[in-house]
Amino acid sequence: MPAYPSRIVCLTEETTETLYLLGEGDRVVGVSGYTARPPEARQKPKVSAFIHARFEKIEALKPDLVLAFSDLQADIARELIRRGYPVYTFNQRSVAEILQMIRIVGALVGKGAEGDALAARLERGLDQMAGRPWRDAIDGRPWPVEAPEARRRPRVFFEEWDSPLISGIRWVEELVEIAGGDPIFPELRDKSLGKDRIVDPALVIERNPEVIVASWCGKAMRKRTIVERPGWDAIDAVRHDRIHEIKSTYILQPGPASLTEGVSRLHAILKTCAAS
Repeated sequence: MPAYPSRIVCLTEETTETLYLLGEGDRVVGVSGYTARPPEARQKPKVSAFIHARFEKIEALKPDLVLAFSDLQADIARELIRRGYPVYTFNQRSVAEILQMIRIVGALVGKGAEGDALAARLERGLDQMAGRPWRDAIDGRPWPVEAPEARRRPRVFFEEWDSPLISGIRWVEELVEIAGGDPIFPELRDKSLGKDRIVDPALVIERNPEVIVASWCGKAMRKRTIVERPGWDAIDAVRHDRIHEIKSTYILQPGPASLTEGVSRLHAILKTCAAS
């Protein structure tokens, strides 16, 4: 019996990517069909979609640990537990919880120090981008007067889905703040379920975002869909053609991808807007 799990099935991408970044990709024996990062992980057997799993295929891999994510995978986790497999289900919804997940994954495979180091490295990147400790950025503490960001923080609507219209989940809204923007629906950030973040298109018009960032999980953003909404031609972001897409694999995966590629893409978009 190995001291730590050596045959791990990851039902979502973020734990897969974390294990590879820790140098432990060889422990991964099965992945989600939606896994894109890292590219080499796509060669592993695909055993699940997000809310469905191929239990016989998982059993054939003889895992000694299964890593799952969120209440949406509760049925999968329950069935695997019923079949006798150890399952650890994460439910990270914030930047802090993403970093905690990384540390826990490291500890689960006997790489606690490496997990701490990876999380610390990601934190430093967020600090550098925000120009101060990232926790200050998302806690809304005043910017120093001399900071250029204090003079120009564009209003941002992050559109997680188009119909019904859903605003960004907490970690995304926090990354918008770290990247230099102000979300227009901060009161919804703590709502973990998409149905609780449905917004009235008229309220988006009222709050008048200067930038719209869309990430429609599972399908490409269509700018025409956005600009042709009734009354949206009055929104600054539409009038000045500041409508951008970030692929969901970069920003809607609550793992290392969102804290690196996702926030970097947000920063590039908002930096261009602030300069204009």
